Amino acid sequence: MINFNIAQWRAWAPGLDSVDAWRAWCHAPALLAQSDAAPDVSFLPAMQRRRLGRLARMAFSVGWPLAEGLRDLPLVFVSRHGETPRTLDILSDLATDQPLSPTQFSLSVHNAVIGLWSILRNETSEMTALAAAGDGLEHGMLEAAALLNEGAPAVLLVITEEQPPGAYARWINDVPFPYALGLLLTPGDEWQLALHTATVQPSETQWPHALNLLRTLLTEQEACQHAWKNRVWNWQRKP
Repeated sequence: MINFNIAQWRAWAPGLDSVDAWRAWCHAPALLAQSDAAPDVSFLPAMQRRRLGRLARMAFSVGWPLAEGLRDLPLVFVSRHGETPRTLDILSDLATDQPLSPTQFSLSVHNAVIGLWSILRNETSEMTALAAAGDGLEHGMLEAAALLNEGAPAVLLVITEEQPPGAYARWINDVPFPYALGLLLTPGDEWQLALHTATVQPSETQWPHALNLLRTLLTEQEACQHAWKNRVWNWQRKP
């Protein structure tokens, strides 16, 4: 069991880029229309912006404002599937005997986002990139809690998923639309996350658990639960 505070949050999805928009969606969640929209990251240098795929842009768009004014801020980055559009492009080039782009490859690896974050923010604190399964958010929280326990005054947790290309549709069914959620975590006891083990079926929910947690936040619910394999995670907010 771990305890923590959620000091601030920020989220992005196509057409959902404000607190009011997310609050409305959380009260009446619905699938979003397919869109190539990407978040505004005009705070980054133009040359760097051009290199970023949408997944990295989403991560920066939610994380950068939360990190504003904070130095030595550890980062935990979570994505189950990573840069699937870049990966497919690389595999397609391989299949047709085309030369591979070193830039495409370097930006497709799972820790590319935290590497870019470190460079662009001149940040040298602890950073972790996780590729967890269906409960990646919770594993990210455990990593963040460990950093808080070691004395970090705050930890930034970012979880994001890109809309996978159609070629992956048979295998990736847990990303209804591209999204990113950033949480600025601090020591405290406003929230509690507890793990129980049992023989359970994965949670059959329409929305990724990161978005269900956001719904819990914005609809002022006191608890939510997420099950994956033999792990049952209970989130509890102190009344």
